[in-house]
Amino acid sequence: MPLIVVAIILGLVQGLGEFLPISSSGHLVLAQAVFGLEEPEVAFDLVLHLGTLTAVFFFYRDTLMTLISELRYLPGALISPARMRELFTGRPDFRFGLLVLIGTIPTGLIGLILKDFFKAHFFSVTSVGVALLITGVLLRLVGRRGRIGREAKDMTIVDALIIGLVQGVAIVPGFSRSGFTICAALFAGLSRETAAKYSFILSIPAIVGAAILEIGDDMATRFGSVDFLAGFVTAAVCGYLALSLLVRLLKQDNFGVFSWWCWGVGLAAIGWSLAQCNA
Repeated sequence: MPLIVVAIILGLVQGLGEFLPISSSGHLVLAQAVFGLEEPEVAFDLVLHLGTLTAVFFFYRDTLMTLISELRYLPGALISPARMRELFTGRPDFRFGLLVLIGTIPTGLIGLILKDFFKAHFFSVTSVGVALLITGVLLRLVGRRGRIGREAKDMTIVDALIIGLVQGVAIVPGFSRSGFTICAALFAGLSRETAAKYSFILSIPAIVGAAILEIGDDMATRFGSVDFLAGFVTAAVCGYLALSLLVRLLKQDNFGVFSWWCWGVGLAAIGWSLAQCNA
């Protein structure tokens, strides 16, 4: 199969899987196994992540500009507890931006400490299949939560830390980052709109951090510049469409529908792995 076709398929997998609750990392592991890419294509994975990063930047561009503007007050607030309390309670956008930064802390710590452990134990086809089954169960359990819940202005530091911790655990391929974080937010009592917005904006530092952690790995690649461009564009476009679709499905109480996909792919992955072992 031509590499540009492989690049487009992997870009499609990354773009849809990063934001739909089906695990982009898990599907990339499976896709690379199907295409015979024995070792992860680190350089190409970085390009795909940049594509999905572009998608979330564009989708939430107005919110991000507001948060960046509000966080200009942060340096002064850090040296004045009274000022910090004033901003945290009186400026909802500052509060939300600060909670994104706080939620990034547990995610970053887990990534730094456990990255090598996860790579050594959870990057097999079988483990991805099992993780997808667990993701499907979580999506089914969340049910209709969040139809009525707390809004962004009512989020707490505890909410941010819990969601950030869950995001860190979702580094395991097959555990959906968006699925885990949105479900954690809904179980914490947040509204669906707030859960989605916080989850996807929280993904920005997570994606950037994951890319930085991968830079020191083997960057050798079989893909060419045209393949890189095709993967990037596909990931960006599909990522934007996936974001739009998921936000709409959340409003319609159809979030749990993705559990069927996770269960189906998870069982297929386990079956394929067993067949390979017995071949």
